[in-house]
Amino acid sequence: MSLLVGCDFSSAPTRRKPIVFACGASENGCIMLLKLEPIDSLDGFEAWLRQPARWLGAFDFPFGLPRELVEQLGWPTGWPALMAHYASLSRADIRRTFAEFCAGRPVGGKFAHRATDRPAGSSPAMKWVNPPVAYMLHAGVPRLRAAGVHLPGLQDGDQARVALEAYPGLLAREVLGKRSYKSDDRLKQTAARLIARKDLITALEMGQTRLGLRLKLTHAQRDMLVDDASGDGLDAVLCLVQAAWAQTQHERGAPCYGLPADVDPVEGWIVSA
Repeated sequence: MSLLVGCDFSSAPTRRKPIVFACGASENGCIMLLKLEPIDSLDGFEAWLRQPARWLGAFDFPFGLPRELVEQLGWPTGWPALMAHYASLSRADIRRTFAEFCAGRPVGGKFAHRATDRPAGSSPAMKWVNPPVAYMLHAGVPRLRAAGVHLPGLQDGDQARVALEAYPGLLAREVLGKRSYKSDDRLKQTAARLIARKDLITALEMGQTRLGLRLKLTHAQRDMLVDDASGDGLDAVLCLVQAAWAQTQHERGAPCYGLPADVDPVEGWIVSA
């Protein structure tokens, strides 16, 4: 049985705000959380990816950019060349280039969007603040490529280590609607958000999402996820559930782990969107 992994990612991880891996396994529609593993550096993240192991992972950062943006900037439209070009830029270059792109567009339409962003409800992949997903792509994708993992629909690699793009907000919103369940700001770590985390975890345990999978937690694991007001561990678990869904699709013979057949390779796709 392959290890399943959900990854809550940070483009600037620290001990206080690490990258978090949720490691688990799935059988007969039930997902077992084995452990949460914090990683406090990007080098540590890449070292984790390079470990000789068999896993299917869902990672919370964009794997591509909006085609509209790429074509307007005159960047390469082949995914490997595009990612190599993007990796060659500094974060200051990215911010300046994207800000100039947005400056020439009307209010309400500043950002270009990928096709997957709207059904998933995710932030545009070119956004550099709140959240800085453009920097997350810049930090994450080159390390996936360097580690030689397999990226379905984008780049062939080691079929034993498979990485898919995930978005925890997709599942969370299905259960909670617009209710917030997390905050890094201590002043915003309210009782209402605590209750929302409890409701979200209960729904996952009961299998009350369209993915039809049940999460199995120990009492200690449940308490840990409820008590983590930042939501980092819970976001990793939400990605784990999306990885488990991808595994079920693969086992049923679906191509590309359940991704649509017509995914634009410049943009990529969020699994289960």
